[in-house]
Amino acid sequence: MTEPLSILVLCPHYAPDTAPTGEVMTAICEQWTARGHRVEVITSLPWYRDHAVAGGWSGRLVRTQQEPWGRIRRWHPFPADKRRLAARAASFAGFTALAGVDAVMAAGRCDVVFAMSPPLTLGAAGWAAAWRGRAPLVFNVQDVFPDAAVDTGVLQNARVVAAASRLERWVYRRAAAVTVLSEGMAANVRAKLAPEVDPDKVVVIPNAADADRITPSDRHNRYRAELGLGDGEATVVMYAGNLGHSQPLELVISAAERFAGQGRTDVHFVVNGDGVARSAVAAAAQRLDTLHLVGWQPPERLAEVLAAADLHLVLLRAGLGTTSVPSKVYSVLAAGRPVLASVDRGSEVEKLLDASGAGTTVDPEDVDAFCAAVARMADDPDGLVDMGRRGRAYAEQAAGLQEVAGQYLELFRRLMR
Repeated sequence: MTEPLSILVLCPHYAPDTAPTGEVMTAICEQWTARGHRVEVITSLPWYRDHAVAGGWSGRLVRTQQEPWGRIRRWHPFPADKRRLAARAASFAGFTALAGVDAVMAAGRCDVVFAMSPPLTLGAAGWAAAWRGRAPLVFNVQDVFPDAAVDTGVLQNARVVAAASRLERWVYRRAAAVTVLSEGMAANVRAKLAPEVDPDKVVVIPNAADADRITPSDRHNRYRAELGLGDGEATVVMYAGNLGHSQPLELVISAAERFAGQGRTDVHFVVNGDGVARSAVAAAAQRLDTLHLVGWQPPERLAEVLAAADLHLVLLRAGLGTTSVPSKVYSVLAAGRPVLASVDRGSEVEKLLDASGAGTTVDPEDVDAFCAAVARMADDPDGLVDMGRRGRAYAEQAAGLQEVAGQYLELFRRLMR
C-alpha cells in the first residue's frame, strides 16, 4: 500500500460556493480524501452566486474548518463587479496575497502544491508555497488566461495583456507540471513554452461528471412544471450555465425570435443561470412567451434541471475552443441528453460530441446555422432520444471522477520521485 500524500490546494472556489471550478475541485478533493490522503484547501469565502460574500459567511476575514482529512481555510475574496476590470484585478490581488501568505505558512506540511487558474495569480502564490515547502507545484489550468479574456474583448489594454502574458509564462516555467483539460489547450500552452521547456511538462487530464450522481430521468419533472411546461409536449431547448462574456447568448435570443415569428410555440427556450448577459436575456424574455429566464439553481437540483431539457446548448465565442472546455458538457452526457454546440471547429467539445455521437456542432456565432440546427433537431424527437442514449453510454465508459482523481495522484507521485 502506498503512503498517503499531503496535498495543499489553492483554488478560487470550493463548496458550498457554486462556481463550476469550485464544484470540480470539491469533487476531486473528495476523491483524494476518500483514499486516505490529507488535503489542506486554501480558498475564498463563498461569493460566486451574487458576487458578494454569501449570507452566514460575512463578518470575518478568514474562516477555518477543521476536517477529519485536513482543513479548509476560506479568505475574504473582496468581490467586485465583473465589468469593473481594475476593481476585479485588485480583488484578485488582495485575495491572492492573503491566500499566498497562508499557503507559504502551510507549505511545510505538504508533499505537493496544487494551484488552480484562473486567476493566474494563484499560480504565483502556489509557486511561493512550493518553493518554501520544497514540493512540486502542479498548476491546473481550467481556462487559458489571458487568452480567454482577450478573445472575448474583456481585456483590451495592451500593457495589461502583456503583463498577464508574462505572468502566465513565468508560472508555466516554474511549475513542475501544467495540467489542462484538452489537447487543444495543451497545444496552446506548449506553444508558449517552446522551445526551451519539455512539452511533456504539459499533461492533459480532463474534467469529469459524476455519472453515478447524474443519471437519466423523466423529462416531465418538477423543474419543468415550474416553467409551466409540465403538461405539454413542447420541446425544451436549454442553456444552463454562466451568462458571461464568453457565451453568445444572442444566439438563443435570435432563435427564440425566429421561432416565434414562424408561429412555432412547440419549441421553448430556457436560459438558466446568471451573469453580465442576464439583462439582455431578461429583456427578450419579457416580449417572447417561448423564452424563459430562470435564476440560479442549487447544485442538488442539477440532475433535475438537466433532465428537464430535450436539447442542451453549449455556447462559446469564436477563438475560445482552445482556451476553455465547459465542464457542463460531461454532465449533460451523463444525464442522457443531446447537445447542440456553437464552438470552434476542431475544439475538444466538437471532438467529444463526434466521439460520443451525442450531438451536433455548428460554427461559432453563426446565427443561421444555429437556428437551422435547432429546427432540424427539434423536429426529430426520436433522434434526440437516440443521441441522449449514446451520450449516456459514452459517459459511463469515459474517465469518471475516480479515474481523474487517480490520474492526478499518479502525476503527484511521479513528480515526487
